[in-house]
Order: sequence, then structure tokens, then C-alpha cells
Amino acid sequence: MALYKFTLLLHSGFRYIVMVLLLLAVLQAFAGWLGQKEYTEGNRKLNLFALISAHTQLLIGLVLYFVSPFVVFAKETMHDAQARYWTVEHISMMIFAIVLITIGHSKSKKETLPESKHRTIAIFYTLAIIVIVVAIMQSKRAFFGMSN
Repeated sequence: MALYKFTLLLHSGFRYIVMVLLLLAVLQAFAGWLGQKEYTEGNRKLNLFALISAHTQLLIGLVLYFVSPFVVFAKETMHDAQARYWTVEHISMMIFAIVLITIGHSKSKKETLPESKHRTIAIFYTLAIIVIVVAIMQSKRAFFGMSN
């Protein structure tokens, strides 16, 4: 149970780093896109750190997935809303969000025009944030604070 508690606290706390980096990347991308600014090395690094933090959060979440008492691999899982959420819905939505972030980052690297790079990050990272927020809200837990 100690591994579960530690991993839960790590996963719960690390989400703030992920969200801050994603929000900063999106704000910077919209400002660059709408303000027709250059795509700088600072933009690239922030977008990359947001990507890395999201992937790190996924790895922590995968450890948590396999040690959590809320994840249930049984026939009855789909009939229990809480078990279904933690076993299927949460991980599916989060993987989808990380796929959006990864695609956005990859497509942005291939773009040549600065506004295209900014636009790609703005769109894909914003969609990912929406998916993440919806997934957290569906858990019926407080968005702010630590899970226990």
C-alpha cells in the first residue's frame, strides 16, 4: 500500500507541473500566432518541456494504474461507474490527450512558418487541456488539492 500512496501523491502533485507547462505553452502559442511573432528557441523548449512532463505523468499514471485498488479487471467493472472510470475512461482520455500533445509537437516541428508552428501548438495543446480537464472533472474529485 505504501507504493500506491507514494505513486498517488506523486501523480496527483505532478499534474500541476503538467498543467502549468501546458497552459504556458498554449498562452505563448496563441500570443505568437495572433501576434505574428517569431518562433523562438524559448518557444520550442517550453513546448518540449510540456510534452516531456505529460509523458512523465503518463508513466507515473501507468505505475499507479497497476497498483491502484480502484482499477478492477473483472467482468463487473463495466457495470460499476467508479471502477469503469478508473479502469477504462480515465486512462483512455489521458492517453488521448497525450497523443494530441505528441501530434501537435511533431507537426509543429515540421512547419516552416512561425505562425504555423504557433497555431499547431495552440490548437493541439488546447484540445489536450480540454480533454485533461474533462477527465479530471469526471472523477468527481476536486480539481485543486491532492488526491488521497
